[in-house]
Amino acid sequence: MAMAPSILQWICITMCVGIKAVSSNTLTQGDYLDSASQLDSPNALFTLRFYAPESNQSTNHIYLAIVFNSGASAPVSHKAIWIANRDDPILKNSDPQLTLSSRGDLTITRHLGLPIQVYTAQGSNTTTTNITATLTDTGNFILLSNATQVLWQSYDHPTDTLLSGMKLSANNRITSWLTPSNPAPGPFSLEWDPSPGELVIRRRGMAYWRSGRLVDYHNDSMGNVKNFENFYLRPDRDSFNYNLTSGGDYFVYTVIQGRTMESRKVTSGWLLDETGNVSTIDDRGLRVVMASLCNGYSSIGDGYSKGCELWELPKCRNRNQVFDRRSGDFRDVRGRSVMPTIDGNQSLILSDCRDTCWKWSDCECAGYANYMGGDYGCSYWIGGDLEWVQDNSGADEKIYVLQSPPKAKAKSYIGIILGEVGAILLLMLAFVLLIMRNRKVKREERLHELLTLEGHTELDNRGANGHQLKLFTYASIISATNNFSSNNKLGEGGFGPVYKGRTGDGQDIAVKLLSRKSGQGLLEFKNELILISELQHVNLVKLIGFCIHKEDKMIIYDYMPNKSLDCFLFSPSGREQLDWEKRFNIIEGTAQGLLYLHKHSRLRIIHRDMKPNNILLDHNMTPKISDFGLARIFKEDTSEVNTNRRVGTYGYMAPEYAMQGIFSVKSDVYSYGVLVLEIVSGRKNNSFHDIEGPLSIVEYVRFAWELWRKDDALQLMDPMLKESCVLEQLRKCIHIGLLCVENHAVDRPTIEDVLFMLKNETATLPMPKNPSFITRNSVFQQVDKATPQQSSDNQVTLSQLSGR
Repeated sequence: MAMAPSILQWICITMCVGIKAVSSNTLTQGDYLDSASQLDSPNALFTLRFYAPESNQSTNHIYLAIVFNSGASAPVSHKAIWIANRDDPILKNSDPQLTLSSRGDLTITRHLGLPIQVYTAQGSNTTTTNITATLTDTGNFILLSNATQVLWQSYDHPTDTLLSGMKLSANNRITSWLTPSNPAPGPFSLEWDPSPGELVIRRRGMAYWRSGRLVDYHNDSMGNVKNFENFYLRPDRDSFNYNLTSGGDYFVYTVIQGRTMESRKVTSGWLLDETGNVSTIDDRGLRVVMASLCNGYSSIGDGYSKGCELWELPKCRNRNQVFDRRSGDFRDVRGRSVMPTIDGNQSLILSDCRDTCWKWSDCECAGYANYMGGDYGCSYWIGGDLEWVQDNSGADEKIYVLQSPPKAKAKSYIGIILGEVGAILLLMLAFVLLIMRNRKVKREERLHELLTLEGHTELDNRGANGHQLKLFTYASIISATNNFSSNNKLGEGGFGPVYKGRTGDGQDIAVKLLSRKSGQGLLEFKNELILISELQHVNLVKLIGFCIHKEDKMIIYDYMPNKSLDCFLFSPSGREQLDWEKRFNIIEGTAQGLLYLHKHSRLRIIHRDMKPNNILLDHNMTPKISDFGLARIFKEDTSEVNTNRRVGTYGYMAPEYAMQGIFSVKSDVYSYGVLVLEIVSGRKNNSFHDIEGPLSIVEYVRFAWELWRKDDALQLMDPMLKESCVLEQLRKCIHIGLLCVENHAVDRPTIEDVLFMLKNETATLPMPKNPSFITRNSVFQQVDKATPQQSSDNQVTLSQLSGR
């Protein structure tokens, strides 16, 4: 059994290369940085080390970060100013190391975990000399070649801090932490908009605050200096001011030392926090922008709130309404305490809760707070007749309560009308309320039933909120997709059309509308919702939510601008854009996603429908496995399952599954092998729809194997790859593809073995055997001449199945 790639890489780094730990300001090739060492800038102000957020030392996660050196006369105790792996935290006990390899790669390795590539050298695999990685006095971590050429620098990949001298642009923005203890990207970003020449703070993509133009500002002691129109920070009230300058496509600032700062070296930066505020990180912690006082609909306070963006109001709201944080409880008409509606999504913070409450349907949201007293997720108090009971002791939960709710005035009018009209109208109103309540209960019961997967009690107990799924209204989907306009249609699979949409807050989405004729029923719909909501990985598609309208069922995903792999792979113009580097990254990324499904996710998942149509590509051409309608959850002690219901797509189904209904992780490996051969050859698996057409990719497997025996496998290469192909990598991919389509499941590698073979240049690969291939009605096995010729007597008809 092959060892895990991360273990071998770790051993190679620590034993084979002869690298050494350092404690200076520079890494040279062969050096490494571990949890017991650090890089200090020459002035000892900045330190590069493995770090845990100060606000949550109990967390089990650490990060490679640049921080202020606690031993120096640093401006103020501050969280990390730059983090290399904010999306991929490292476990504390995983012995992480930052290594500068002989090739020039800057890599974070960890025990029992996949490496994190901070920088990957381009070009050949040969060793490049005279490469160093240095932490400078300005807080910049720079990778240099021959001491002059900048290969990579942390300034080009900022997190939540803009240091003096760092460039800011629309493509090089800073992004807030999600919470004070979680450095994952939050909802707020600060960027430079060169067209009007102003700074913009955005929340979830929508403009939240604007700085205004850069104008002259006169100060008696400094003369004319530059300042933005909406900045609260002024030269005449602060000991020093920022010299804000525009450089066209980007923005930088430098520090001007004031009268009290002349004898002292000043290092400063701007910090964008998780509430949208910008503050200096010098020893005074001055507020530059108070965007937390903006909410898109009103602005309060003094000059801090200048520059707030105002959006269109919901019809039932007015600009005089604000949320006020109070201690107390909401009560219903009978005086009973009202339980909140919960959304436990860990990507939501308090500003998201406020925005959702403000936009709630019919304005029935009267208050909000974080989920269960934490710093993420949302609790909402819903109802048009709720009464707030204040607790002056402050012992009750702190809730953001809407002042002067619009329902209160309507309620008084209803009381007058009821008094005038009398008992008959009161009875009619009570009857209407009873009907509405029954409908609400039925909707909740239907939602609970929909999100309860039979046979999985660990999911049943969590309910809808536990899955962190957003329930979209049908009206919002209609608006987002322009009433399912044909101009918004991205494509159509076997389960129905997919449309592009844009939500009210500017987020691009993909809406899969399940056709009533598709054959995907309630079970598959529940399967896809629950599975994807449980899975979080860079190579898996992100599920945003769902919508149910009468008999229509819709699943809402994160929009992938490059659509699916088949759109590139099987069109001449698309294949020209898929050079070998992109194809190899897709092969490796898809394997990473499968490894997560098979081994590292909380649930053990068999996808059962791996094919190019179900590999989506984001703007960076990163592959995302999608379409989990046919996926199955495996118990930990189960290696294979037998089913009478065979589902999938012709050409990608493993022989044991097609013939006997037996599926396992090796079934996905078989499909992956077919996918690899398609990516290498550019051939489409379509002959099952056109018997007289060219060879299918699965029949082509047999041809591939014959070429392999003759040591002529490169004939399989897509002609489009002649200029970009790395021949050794291509040969290895063909070799691995043939190993994955072995006739017997036990002969196929695991996806973990596949990744090891892909990433390890010295790995010894076993020789592939003569594979099987599947036709529309039969499964055949080609055998060696030394073995009596046999063919299967089993017949399997799959005419009910079709590709999506």
